[in-house]
Amino acid sequence: MFQLTFMGAVGTVTGSKYLVEAAGRRVLVDCGLYQGYKQLRLRNWERPPVDPASLDAVILTHAHIDRSGYLPLLVRNGFSGPVLATSATADLCGLLLPDSGYLLEKDADFANRHGFSKHHPALPLYTQAEANYALDFFKPQPFHKLHDLGNGLKLQFLPAGHIPGAAMVRLTLGKTSLHFTGDLGRPGDPLMVAPESVSSADYLVVESTYGNRIHDPVDPVDMIADIVNRTLHRGGVVVIPSFAVGRAQSLLYYLYTLMQSGQIPKIPVFLDSPMSIKASELFCKHHGEARLSEAECRHLCDVARYVESVEESKSLLSMSMPRIIISASGMATGGRILHHLKAFAGDRKNTILFAGFQASGTRGARIVGGEKEIKIHGAYIPVLAEVHNLEMLSAHADCVEIMDWLNGFKKPPRRTFITHGEPAAADGLRRCIEEDLGWSCRVPSLGEKATLE
Repeated sequence: MFQLTFMGAVGTVTGSKYLVEAAGRRVLVDCGLYQGYKQLRLRNWERPPVDPASLDAVILTHAHIDRSGYLPLLVRNGFSGPVLATSATADLCGLLLPDSGYLLEKDADFANRHGFSKHHPALPLYTQAEANYALDFFKPQPFHKLHDLGNGLKLQFLPAGHIPGAAMVRLTLGKTSLHFTGDLGRPGDPLMVAPESVSSADYLVVESTYGNRIHDPVDPVDMIADIVNRTLHRGGVVVIPSFAVGRAQSLLYYLYTLMQSGQIPKIPVFLDSPMSIKASELFCKHHGEARLSEAECRHLCDVARYVESVEESKSLLSMSMPRIIISASGMATGGRILHHLKAFAGDRKNTILFAGFQASGTRGARIVGGEKEIKIHGAYIPVLAEVHNLEMLSAHADCVEIMDWLNGFKKPPRRTFITHGEPAAADGLRRCIEEDLGWSCRVPSLGEKATLE
């Protein structure tokens, strides 16, 4: 018997945490930070939803901060067990977690120096040192191999696509199975392999980020070419807020393809994100999880000039030549991209080009939604630049792609739980599953417990 408690990612796409209790073992599947609306982010400061010292293990589906970013807090508050993840996830967390701590420290320092925090002094949620310490608990595991969690509880990672290392998590106890999709990738992604088919599970927890939407069928190559050429004709700059892992590499792939075909001129492309640079190297290291060879990975990474130092980043603001600047983060929640938005958002010549899902409450969602002013570092900045969002570049399966994957089941799960989606998306997927497949499914609430016989 499994006891499953939903401790995050219900009613939202962030803060993923699922407590699984079985055979006297307590494991946490995913350990993510809340992002977006302030009322969600404030949950990160509350007491941990489970006693960290009581956990036997943490299992990560993949490295994105909404799945892994709470781990330094869990360790600081007493967790001392293993963190089980795939090799690529462990490598990427080695970049993402310390970077998260660094940005949290920088934001607190900036707030203290400029006096716009309500707290005196403003403190980071956790530090870079605490994030580095949490990395010591990782124990990488291969795909497909069964790992014994004790007392007969078994763990297996299955490829989910999405980003390097992303996995579905399958827990089995005797003949009973509990399957978490994590974030399902797209079957037609030009870089990542498709999520592996699954024929059965007694209980299923499925993500619903795009549970009520279908990705735009427009070819991103044509759209990117049109946006870039139009901006260059105006003498403007294309600023692209991008997720460092996965999305930045996809953008480099498309820009490389467009330049090689002559659809856009060979203008300078700056990758202004040390983490994106390192993630690109890891993408090449784990190229076996992608559709590209190592040589092809190297070629697409070479299309950009890498910007490492703060001084180099600042120099991008005053250049006179046409250029494309790719910088983290993808939802414009922090990092160097904020300085580029402050510099370029107020000029009609420029373009701000987002590249995927924007969670409600983030700056990215507000800009894409048409707001004409955004708050950055305590001040309001006008948004006059042209704004686009390439949602078709999302690394998440859309409603049709999720349903196609679910159709691979030879018999329905006893119960399906729909999480990791905003309310309309989760309920939209629920309706599709109930009406098209006839499965028993539920959208759980925060803190809800389910006994899985």
